Amino acid sequence: MSTRTTQSIVHFFAPFALRGVDELQPPGDYAIDQDEDLIDGASWLAYRRVATFIHLPAVSTNKMTAQLVEIDPSELEAALKQDHEQDQ
Repeated sequence: MSTRTTQSIVHFFAPFALRGVDELQPPGDYAIDQDEDLIDGASWLAYRRVATFIHLPAVSTNKMTAQLVEIDPSELEAALKQDHEQDQ
């Protein structure tokens, strides 16, 4: 099975928390990786998400150590929605 990783950046305006992340994270830009597997047998290229990761700390932080934490993509989506609603 072929696997691909897509990368994106998300922005939080306020501190946020996610399950699997021990402490409250500061606002800022965060790199997100999504691993997807190719679905065999489809008549066109189709992928299914198998894992989502967030890079900690924020992209703009000058910390030397970074950690990759697996997160629930629906929880990330909900946290981003809540963050953006509070900012408006």
